[in-house]
Amino acid sequence: MVNQVKNVQIAYIGGGSRGWAWGLMSDLASEQSISGTVKLYDTNYEAAQQNAIIGNRLLERDDVVGHWEYEAVKTLKEALTGADFVIISILPGTFLEMKSDVHTPEQYGIYQSVGDTVGPGGMVRALRTMPLFVEIANQIKENAPNAWVINYTNPMSLCTRTLYHVFPEIKAIGCCHEVFGTQKLLASMLEELEGIQNVDRRDIKVNVLGINHFTWIDHASYQNIDLFPLYQKFVDKYYESGFEGENIGNWLNDHFSSAQRVKFDLFKKFGIIAAAGDRHLAEFMPNTWYLQSPEKVREWKFGLTPVDWRIGRSKELYEKGKRLASGEESFVLNPTGEEGVQMMKALLGLGEIISNVNFPNRGQMAGVPENVIVETNAMFRYNSVQPIHSGALPTSINNMVLRHIHNQEMTLKSAMDCDRPLALSAFKQDPLLSSITPEEAEELFEKMLFNTKNYLPGWEFETVIK
Repeated sequence: MVNQVKNVQIAYIGGGSRGWAWGLMSDLASEQSISGTVKLYDTNYEAAQQNAIIGNRLLERDDVVGHWEYEAVKTLKEALTGADFVIISILPGTFLEMKSDVHTPEQYGIYQSVGDTVGPGGMVRALRTMPLFVEIANQIKENAPNAWVINYTNPMSLCTRTLYHVFPEIKAIGCCHEVFGTQKLLASMLEELEGIQNVDRRDIKVNVLGINHFTWIDHASYQNIDLFPLYQKFVDKYYESGFEGENIGNWLNDHFSSAQRVKFDLFKKFGIIAAAGDRHLAEFMPNTWYLQSPEKVREWKFGLTPVDWRIGRSKELYEKGKRLASGEESFVLNPTGEEGVQMMKALLGLGEIISNVNFPNRGQMAGVPENVIVETNAMFRYNSVQPIHSGALPTSINNMVLRHIHNQEMTLKSAMDCDRPLALSAFKQDPLLSSITPEEAEELFEKMLFNTKNYLPGWEFETVIK
């Protein structure tokens, strides 16, 4: 008989999502050991209502083993009251602000493949996101202080850091699947070089160190095989062409694909495995390395993700949502590969799991300040997340990580104090801006800040920046 925990209460902030929310529905529908209610809160109440209809339709299906009821609520307090878990997955601002984040720097020759974590786009996105997370943290403190909080919103490090800054006793983690992709790459390597078929990425054991989207692996094994010597051969074999498996040329058409050439180059430079997607890794380095121009990006076989594509995709998902809610289209159960549900199960006492998470540094990662958000492995068990001691990164890599950590700390303080000079100082020091002058960086900063002013309470704007 399967052990069960019933009446689990989940508050979903960003519950109108047509991405993460549908993924959570799919994962919960396939899990029979926990059941309960998901309260969907979103600033777009109609979108949350639509998702409630879609989620509740699953109760009628024979192929659904998880019993979950979905309820759209109008206030954050209503969502949080009684919550065992809080999931945060929001879009800070609109696509208009995102367009400025990603494309305004192109006027200065600065290209970003994602624009949501570091670089000029990541920083300005952070400045408008942190006031939202201040409010969320205060509401959790008041209405659900003992709930476990799982954040999926980017910029992951600063969002999670803000939660702890406002409410130090919060039980929050940030979850990201980028390391999973590297485990899958290592599984493909085993098939390619050793003929070992059907390796589950979970059986690739790795030690994770770094910060979100700039994570590194200094130990990797499969059963009794040390994967580092194999990875060296793998990199040597595919360094020039890249490795695409059966998806040759897919990076040309899929904004989320790459040929892993950035990963391979970083391994050659630093000797350990970079464990995030190429699109993210490239943004942490000086822009002359991988993001100097669209032509340079194509040479490295990854892509820039234009916001117009995201807008078009959003419209497609909007129409799909209407079809799902009306019953015109059937909801396809498609496991996400995320570990959020497994984490919740472990926290409820249903087993244990080790996974990589973003969590305050309490000694698990050496060589960086305490309390900053780092990404390492952690053990999940009943009502406990225990970070695993992961050691230290090589000095050459740790210096780069520290630069971004200090920039993030400056960004946090500037957001809390509405300190424009401090924000500008952090902005100028980002490696992606290394090819422009300080004067150009300040001009770009003012333009981008003005374009996101609607989400910057307490900041002053005297002139219109064109």
